[in-house]
Amino acid sequence: MNAISLQNVSHTYGSDTAQVHALHQLNFSAQSGTLNLVLGPSGSGKTTFLTIAGGLLTPTTGGVTIAGQNYTTLSKKQQDALRLSSIGFVLQAYHLLPYLKVKEQFKLVSQVKKTGNLSAAKLAEVLDMLEITDLLNKYPSELSGGQQQRVAIARALYPNPAIILADEPTAALDSQKVKVVGQLLADLAHQHDKAVIVVTHDPRLIEFADQIYDITDGVLTHKDTVQA
Repeated sequence: MNAISLQNVSHTYGSDTAQVHALHQLNFSAQSGTLNLVLGPSGSGKTTFLTIAGGLLTPTTGGVTIAGQNYTTLSKKQQDALRLSSIGFVLQAYHLLPYLKVKEQFKLVSQVKKTGNLSAAKLAEVLDMLEITDLLNKYPSELSGGQQQRVAIARALYPNPAIILADEPTAALDSQKVKVVGQLLADLAHQHDKAVIVVTHDPRLIEFADQIYDITDGVLTHKDTVQA
């Protein structure tokens, strides 16, 4: 079953001579239980694709279906509720609140989404896997870029969303940490039946993917199905 799909999505920024066509008649779907990799260089349309998939941007034309619902026809209140319950974001800008310690970042999520989050034991497993357990009492300013990125990944996983959208989640990580994050995302897809979508220029994640796509100049192409 498709957890999310985009149908004939195009998106344009600007107007007249300043018009930029970011996406061209894009079709995409991701099933629960799969890790989907969208590879492309900077400026290829990756982030526009991801923000539309996550309901943060309305496409110029086309539709988005999330959890069986036509997202573009929902009211703003319904869209917000669906995003909160179904989608976890790992964005390039980590968006960690600078005045909160790492452990307090998770408490804030609990205040916004009061039920359905990971248990304390499951969260502890994620923190341990990402090697950030000893960072719980630190502020974001005390963390390296790679540490902030891993905290942001854990925070996105904490609400236990059905769909995980990640924008360059390994950009600040060395090869060893890339393998940790890649395996974590694959395990979330395969063992916890989540649809994981990663947009990146990092080919080190290819070995973990079930489906591989290329995006170039706003055109999406299905490149491969990875065989186990």
